[in-house]
Amino acid sequence: MAKRLMTKRMLIMVGCVILLIAVLAFGKFLQIKKLIASAPKPAAQVVTAIKVESAEWQPQLSSVGTLAPVRGVDVTTEIAGMVREVRFKSGDEVKAGQVLFELNADTDVAQLRSLQAAADLAATTLKRDKLQLAAQAISQAQVDSDEADLKSKQALVAQQKAAVDKKTIRAPFAGKLGITSVNPGQYLEPGNKLVTLQTIDTVYVDFFVPQKQLSQLSIGQKLNLSSDAWPGVGFAAKVTSISPKVDSATRNVQVQATVPNAKRQLLPGMFANVSLDQGELKKYLTLPQTAITYNPYGSTVFVLAPPAGDAAKDALKDDKGQPYLVAQQVFVTTGPTRGDQVAILTGVKEGQTVVTSGQLKLKNGTPATIDNKVQPANSPNPTPQEK
Repeated sequence: MAKRLMTKRMLIMVGCVILLIAVLAFGKFLQIKKLIASAPKPAAQVVTAIKVESAEWQPQLSSVGTLAPVRGVDVTTEIAGMVREVRFKSGDEVKAGQVLFELNADTDVAQLRSLQAAADLAATTLKRDKLQLAAQAISQAQVDSDEADLKSKQALVAQQKAAVDKKTIRAPFAGKLGITSVNPGQYLEPGNKLVTLQTIDTVYVDFFVPQKQLSQLSIGQKLNLSSDAWPGVGFAAKVTSISPKVDSATRNVQVQATVPNAKRQLLPGMFANVSLDQGELKKYLTLPQTAITYNPYGSTVFVLAPPAGDAAKDALKDDKGQPYLVAQQVFVTTGPTRGDQVAILTGVKEGQTVVTSGQLKLKNGTPATIDNKVQPANSPNPTPQEK
């Protein structure tokens, strides 16, 4: 009997302990539930976005070229001499044949006069001997010798006259002179650079294209040219020559185009960006390049859409009670690029809303709100922003 009573008391004690544990656990559960309910809800992430639209693209072949003058030369001297006179100012416009430099030719002129005198004497001697030959006073051999002597002396005169002429350095063609550092009294050696002369009313642009694109080139084809020296300014040009040889090292072919340069904005030696229109216009879905996230496993974008189905009931809502848009990452296939834009071949549809900045804050299912006060660049022909 005593044993049963003790067992009953133990059971009652165990039951009380279990009841106490249950009460404490239920209280803790209510406390945790209250904390969860009072916790602040996650805010929607602010991003910029754009609707996917189709745009017309003109297929283009792009390259970087170097400008060259139609005619350009560094004026030099063929013979040594001391500069007597400089007949121009740096930057002058000159005509073909205009005198640029006069070298001291006193010694050469004196030598020319001496040789001319000897030639005149030989001519007089020949004339006299011909009269004597007519009177049979001398032989024909003497006259022949006189003729040979005259021709020899005349050749020496012509040679010396050419040397004198070389002491006067002239412009080989019309153009614009550069800056010279030559001064009167300076001694020049043959081959010394004196001044540059360039004809720049029209210039050439030389550039290279891969051999696989050779079939897309033709003489007379129009192209557009731009230079960072003149941001935002385009220059029209036309293909005038295609090299008949492909470079065996690079497999590129050289192309030359002619560029009208009436305002002389383009100078020889500058580099320029060249683009050639090719084929017919094409339509592509277009996005700013900032919208694309490039990964080793593929390119992705975040598409924003309203929550659907059961997700809409529990979705985070704005001040008006409307659910925020939800981000969903999708793979895309990119195509050609132009300026700030990239063509999208697959992955999105026209009219969808795509995030253009703020992707680092997103993952699948993240609520987002759009603020387009500051939009990423989205120009097909961007220009430098710095002023």
